[in-house]
Amino acid sequence: MFDIKWIRENPEEFDHGMARRGLPPQSAALLELDAERRRLLAELQELQARRNAASKEIGRAMASGERERAEELKKEVATLKGRMQELEEAARTKEEELKMHLAALPNIPLDEVPDGEDENDNVELRRVGEPPRFDFEPKQHFELGEALGLMDFERAARISGARFVVLRGALARLERALAQFMLDLQTEQNGYEEVNPPLLVRDDALFGTGQLPKFAEDLFRTTDGRWLIPTAEVPLTNMVREEIVPQDVLPMRLCALTPCFRSEAGAAGRDTRGMIRQHQFEKVELVSITTPEEGRAELDRKTACAEEVLKRLGLPYRVVVLCAGDMGFSAQMTHDIEVWLPGQNTYREISSVSLCGDFQARRMNARYRPEGEKGTRFVHTLNGSGLAVGRTLVAVMENFQQADGSILIPEVLRPYMGGLERIEKA
Repeated sequence: MFDIKWIRENPEEFDHGMARRGLPPQSAALLELDAERRRLLAELQELQARRNAASKEIGRAMASGERERAEELKKEVATLKGRMQELEEAARTKEEELKMHLAALPNIPLDEVPDGEDENDNVELRRVGEPPRFDFEPKQHFELGEALGLMDFERAARISGARFVVLRGALARLERALAQFMLDLQTEQNGYEEVNPPLLVRDDALFGTGQLPKFAEDLFRTTDGRWLIPTAEVPLTNMVREEIVPQDVLPMRLCALTPCFRSEAGAAGRDTRGMIRQHQFEKVELVSITTPEEGRAELDRKTACAEEVLKRLGLPYRVVVLCAGDMGFSAQMTHDIEVWLPGQNTYREISSVSLCGDFQARRMNARYRPEGEKGTRFVHTLNGSGLAVGRTLVAVMENFQQADGSILIPEVLRPYMGGLERIEKA
């Protein structure tokens, strides 16, 4: 969400930012709406002043016995009142129209974000670890899981339809072990506070983080008007909505393990087999609330926190910075972490870490009071996966698969697996 005053003062910079997002100039239409809104408000103020003056004149006319004059003034006040109601309604309509237009516009990329239109223009920052070499043709995770008898898409489809899975036995435990390992790492070593948030949220919460109104079709809505969360970013970030937090509690670092629910409306025909793109999945989400001065450094820190999970699991990955045209709606800058999947012979996204600046904070009215100052400023927000649990399970299965179809368990996970070293067919 943008400050219209800033757009008035920086229309060229604003339009340049929109152009990097692939959008035509927006400032002229917005400023026209704003000018009309301000014209209506100015006229309203003039009429209010005249009404107040006329009301005082009525009193003086009555006191001096000028009844005819008093009646004329009363008629004028009545006419003014009617016109003022019209102006208030018109100004309110323009205000809502302006808010609607502003709410539909994406965040402006930072200067260091590379230009580009889509994922082909993203820039690789680094690669960590070497993809494993096999003396056999590596299988994809669903082939491995189904052969082990521990991954069942057919039964899930009978229960819930497409894009669901039933995990059983050691694979179900491995997914739980991954989630627990991630939580322990982020809370015990990386300074995040664990939160158990609601999974159902109101419209305002999704508006605050930028999912509404633009991306409603990607969400699941309940019959009472609430929404299932697409990511724990929504409740975690909204923990500071409508609040003024003291500066000494910042940065606030929060994490949560939750189920996530997405309709995948725009993913028809993509990743139709397996666990890569599902309607329901688990994710450990990392959220930071910080000051403007600390936001950019926090992005690098959060990226490193997510990377550490893959390093300790021994999974090869790469980090890319997304180009302006490929970033999410609320992001100023995004690092994607992509893990190597031997079954697909490619890197696939496993975490997206974004700096949002004050974009979400303005939508949530989330502020802080700088030390020694009377006024308030908007906080800056960041979010990222630490990591997507299902995709991490996929990566472990494919990178640690053996020729006989069994799967070695990374050493760091074995304490969470009761000492089990290998998953074999039951």
